[in-house]
Amino acid sequence: MDDRESLNITVLIAGRPYPLKIKTSDEAIIRKLVKEINDKINSFQSAYAQKDKQDCLSMALLTYAVELQKKRQSAGMDKSVSDKILAIDSLLSSALSEG
Repeated sequence: MDDRESLNITVLIAGRPYPLKIKTSDEAIIRKLVKEINDKINSFQSAYAQKDKQDCLSMALLTYAVELQKKRQSAGMDKSVSDKILAIDSLLSSALSEG
């Protein structure tokens, strides 16, 4: 990473500081994600008052992991469908050019 493009920031997640070296262009999205993560942790803390911050952080992480996995599976299915459509298109093109 070029130093002119990088930025040192510290973000707070669940009240703990995490120093990061990031691309300057990524700062806005990282700050937005940190806010979303902290909001999700706070939501879990409100719903499960008996749980500590570590438990709520873990539940927030699991929520994001499930969402990511669903998107990956959906993207995999989309590619499969796309590949089948291309194969059918190729067969149709071939059949039309022969006839």
